[in-house]
Formats: sequence, structure tokens, C-alpha cells
Amino acid sequence: MTKLLPLVAALAMAGCSLMPDYQRPAAPVPADWPQQAGKVGAGDTANSAAKKINDWRTLFTDARLQSLIAAALEHNRDLRIAVGRVDEARALAGLARADRFPTVDVNVQRQASLTPPDLSATGRQLNTQRYDANLGIAAFELDFWGRVKSLDDAARASFLASDYAHRAFRLSLIADVAGAYFTLLETSERAALATATALSRDETRRLIGKRREVGLASDLDYLAADGAYQSARAEAANLLRQRGAAENALRLLVGMNADLNPGAGLAAQNLTSDVPVGLPADVLLTRPDVLAAEQKLLAANANIGAARAAFLPKILLTATAGSASKALAGLFDAGSGAWSFAPLLKWPLFDAGRSSDNVDLAVARKNVAVAEYEKAIQQAFREVADLLAAREHYAEQATALEAAATAQAERLKRVEARYSAGVSSQLELLDAQRESFSAQQSALAARRAWLASLASLYKALGGLES
Repeated sequence: MTKLLPLVAALAMAGCSLMPDYQRPAAPVPADWPQQAGKVGAGDTANSAAKKINDWRTLFTDARLQSLIAAALEHNRDLRIAVGRVDEARALAGLARADRFPTVDVNVQRQASLTPPDLSATGRQLNTQRYDANLGIAAFELDFWGRVKSLDDAARASFLASDYAHRAFRLSLIADVAGAYFTLLETSERAALATATALSRDETRRLIGKRREVGLASDLDYLAADGAYQSARAEAANLLRQRGAAENALRLLVGMNADLNPGAGLAAQNLTSDVPVGLPADVLLTRPDVLAAEQKLLAANANIGAARAAFLPKILLTATAGSASKALAGLFDAGSGAWSFAPLLKWPLFDAGRSSDNVDLAVARKNVAVAEYEKAIQQAFREVADLLAAREHYAEQATALEAAATAQAERLKRVEARYSAGVSSQLELLDAQRESFSAQQSALAARRAWLASLASLYKALGGLES
């Protein structure tokens, strides 16, 4: 106990400044994105860049996608749960704030008692009654040391952390709906391509069958054509299955039975616009998840002040003022006024180290909150840096694969002409068909990956919403 006396004295002299001064930890990330990627162009500031994307409709310009995102923001059940968590945290913050003010009650009561003769001072049975009506304050703490204020600050910070977590989930939902929509576009186009390819290969198989009947093609040629047809047919069935799964995933996110028919193809020019990127300090510190982590840090900081205040005396006030009478009829007569005032001073002398351990616990939790805040910034930096690189490389990959698909389609056209003229072999035709189909499927997948990276980048940048 003696080792705590200097701490108690210091806290008493500190008065209401028991809560440590809050200083935002320095962001443990570089000042620029890797290789200067994603920096704002000349003459354009980070703030002006952010204002270019102040609403998700500015980025996701496809009408069908906009309607799906709007439906998800209204009907998604997980988002409703997040909103409920915010309301819960708001109510808890209100309860903590209410503790800073006295609670005034109106009390009306009747007391009756019967005292037997052997316990009465007069030796006679006593039958007494009392009626009281008063306003009362019960056990109101005078917050000299800021304990209740610290708890109020902690509850408010927890509420704000919950609100920022809700905003982060909202951004995730927008990005997830966009990503699921792009996946649906991809699987729809790939399934349509596989179906068309299966029909084309079935026609090729039929023609080779006729050529075999007149001795112009061998059984091996027919078997190769039949194998190619069956492979395309199997791929079409697989992609139709994937399309159904993509529809189900998107429908779950939207939260209602919306019209999921794609409004455009992956190659449409009006699916998205570009995402501007500012500097790390301007972007990362405004992400909802980072702001939520900082509010948790503020709450932990405030809890230290509340824990320190436990070493100091607590003054509680209980008071009533009103009227009292032996009879109900005389309760408010002249001269019936009554009052009571009962201040209470509580000073902890020995609690087996509970107060000291609570301070240590609060400090430890703050240290954890600092590390979690810094980790949130580092994670956010990595996400944005990865997606900035992905945006460039996916775009380059998609362009190259689309060029390859165009080249393979042209090659197939020429091989088909040569085969019809009897110059090319059946093997060369089947090879050209396979290569063209594969190139088109790869181009669609790369295009979807590039669009999905833009949706993820929007989320990683915190939505850039004002």
C-alpha cells in the first residue's frame, strides 16, 4: 500500500487531468506509394482528386449495377445488423453520458408500523403511520477527478468506432456487389461462348461424319472431332453451373429477388470510371476502418483516466426535499416540510491491488490499441499499394489477352478456309479451335479481374466519400 501513496498524491494534485494526453501515433508507412504509383497528377491536389469520387455512382456507371448496389444498401441483412450495432453503441454512449448528471425522482410513500407493548417506551401498543412526498437525488457522484467523464469519453469513442465500422462494412458491401456483378458478367459471357463453341464443334463433327461416310475422313478424325465437341459441351455445363452460383452470391448480397440479367458486357465502356488516388497520409487516415481503430485507441486512453480515479476519494450525494405527515390529508399542510441530506465520502484504503491492476490493465489495453491502430494503417497501405500495381498490370494483361484472342480468332478463320479447301488437316483445325476458345476465355477472365480490382481499390481507398 505504501508504494501507492506517491501515485495517489500525484493524482490528487493533478485534479481532473488524470486521463493521459492523446497524441495520434505516427503512421508507420512510407510517405509515397511504391514506385510513385498512383500519385496525383501535376496541378491536382489529393483533396481535389478525392472529390472526383464522392459517390459510388460516379465510379460504377452501369445502370444495372447501380440499381443492384442501391438495392443491397437497402436490403442487405448484414448491413442491417451493422446499423443495429451502431444504434446499440449510441444507446450505451447515452447511458454513460447520463451518469454525469443527477437523477431526480419523485417519491410518494406510506409507512405503517405496529410496535408491541413490551417494546414500546410507553408500555402500550403503538400503531404509527407516515406519509412522504418528495423530490430525491440518490448517490450522485461529484466528478472531481473526471472518472465519470472518462467513462463518458470512452463510451462515445466506442460508439464512433462502431459507426466507422458500419461505414467500412458499407464500402465493403458496395465493392462486393460490384465484384459479384463483374463475376456474373464474366461467367455469362464465358458460358455463352462455350455454348456457341459446342454448337460449332457439333457442326464440325457432323460434317466430318459425312466426309467419313464417303471415305474422305478417317475414324480417328471423327473421334477427335467428337472429343472436342464433348469437351466444349462439358465446359459449357461447368460455366452454366458457375453462372448459377454467381447469381446466387449476388442475390444474397442484394438481399432481395432482384433482376440479375446483366445490362452490359465486360467490354462495355460505361461499367466504371477511373479511381483517383492521393498521397498515403491523405488516403489512409480517412479510411473508416482506420478511423474505427483510432476511436478504439481513444476509448482505451480514456479508460486509463477512469482507472486512475479509483485511487482517489469518491463523494456521493443523496438528498430529498418534500413534505411529511402522519395523515394523508395533512401531507401538504403548512409546517409539513421535510428534507434530508446525506453526503458520503468513500476513500479506498485496501483493495488487494485491484485499483492498481485496473490501471495496469487499462494501460496494457491502450498499448494493444496503439499496435492495432498502426497495424490497420500498415494493412491499408499494403492493400492500396497492391491494388495500384494490380490495376496497371491487370489492364496490361487484359489488353494483351484481348489482342491474343483477336489473333487466334483470325487464325481460326483462315484455318477453317484452308480446311474447306482441303489444304489444312483436321488436327490443325481442332488445334486452332481450342486455341481460339482458350484465348477468348482468358481475355474475359482478365477483363473481369481488372474491373474487380477497381472495385477493390475503391474500397481500399475508403470510398473517397465526403
